[in-house]
This record gives sequence, C-alpha cells and structure tokens, in this order.
Amino acid sequence: GQLDLAFQPQVEIATGRIVGAETLVRWEHPEHGVVTPDVLLTIAENAEIMAQFDDRILRMALAEIASWTDPERSGLNISVNISAAKLHDEDFDIQVLNALEQAGVAPSRLTLEVTETAIIESLEVAARSLGRLRNHGVHIAIDDFGTGYSSLAYLKSLPLDYLKVDKKFITDLASRKRDRIVIHSLVELARSLGIGVIAEGVETEAQLSFLRKEGCNWYQGYLCSQPLPAAQLETFVAEWNSRAGP
Repeated sequence: GQLDLAFQPQVEIATGRIVGAETLVRWEHPEHGVVTPDVLLTIAENAEIMAQFDDRILRMALAEIASWTDPERSGLNISVNISAAKLHDEDFDIQVLNALEQAGVAPSRLTLEVTETAIIESLEVAARSLGRLRNHGVHIAIDDFGTGYSSLAYLKSLPLDYLKVDKKFITDLASRKRDRIVIHSLVELARSLGIGVIAEGVETEAQLSFLRKEGCNWYQGYLCSQPLPAAQLETFVAEWNSRAGP
C-alpha cells in the first residue's frame, strides 16, 4: 500500500501536444524515505516477485486511468513497463486482457514497454503473447532501444508499434556526431518498418530541433516535464495543450 504512480508526459513532435504518458512507480518508505526506482526494481528482482510486482503496477495504472473523465487525460495513451519475468508467463496476454476488462479501459489506450533483454531471453514466447495483445489493440514498444542486444531479429519477428530511443543517445546530440548518426539511422530503420519512434530524456530545444528534423515522432523528458502525480497531470496537460493549439 506504499507504492504511488507518477506519469511523464509524451509529446507528439509534429503538433507539440501531449498525447500520452509513461507510468513510473514511486515508493516512499515510512522509515527509509523515498526509494529510488532502480533500487525498488532491484529489491523486487532479488525477492523474485517481479511478475507479481508488474501485475500490481499494471492494475494500479489501469485503475487510475479508468478514473480520468476529464478531457485533458481521458484521451491519453498510457505506457506501462513489463519485465522479463512477466513477459515469459505463458498466459501473460490473458492476464493483461483480463486486467483491461476489469478496469474498463480500452486496449488501444495501453502501451506495453518491454526491453530488448526481456525479449531476447524468450523470443518465441514474447512474440506469441505480444502478437495476441496487439491483435486486441494493445500497443507494443521496445524500451531503451540500442542499449541491449540490439538484435534485428526481433524487429522482424515481433509486432511492434514504437521504438523508444534511450536517453544515452540524446544527451550529447549537440557534441557527438556518432550519436546524431545513430539517431538518423534508427529513425530511418523504424520508418521503413512502419514503426514510430519515441525519444527519451529530451532536455533542450536543440535536441528537440534535431529530432524534429530527423522525423522522430514523439518525445518525453524534462524539456516538457518531470514525472507528475496523476492529480497534477490534469492541469499540466490542459495548460500545455492550450498553448500548443488544436
């Protein structure tokens, strides 16, 4: 009962409007204070409860967005991270669909983010589960793309909607030519496969300008906002999108 959720807005570059948000978990321990996300995930992994942890966070996120009736948040697409432990459950897709039905949330509003490492451990199982979910309208994203195995095999085998480019490639765009070449190549690759690109960790107008020029579709990062509690998200989205226009 001590876990809370925060949501980092995702901006459509072409329009400048917030169209989605990534769900992030926060834990304020009564004795130790705020536990950072990386420590929290390490605790869950060491305790071998990652699958249960993922299920809990997914259901918390769905319950939260089911309560959003305001126009600012009711149309947002919400991303939730899924670990290898959860992804490799044979009935993973059924669990997700049941959670969506129980919460009363349309599958098209949910994006599942999975890492390269999680997928490569069991490509066939992942492909089957994610394929069935995508057939029901759930979106699928590869998180932290380019930092794991970077095997092109899963780009061919998996039903993907988005690649999320890790912030490591974004931070030094202005000074590192190689990072700019990598971004250019990833966007071109994704476009040729019919996959959208989301850039993480965008903090400057110069980074955004480069991403816009290259044809990146969406971004998230401190240039827009830090992760926000759900209550603050409503006002923030309303004010941001009013400035962006229709």
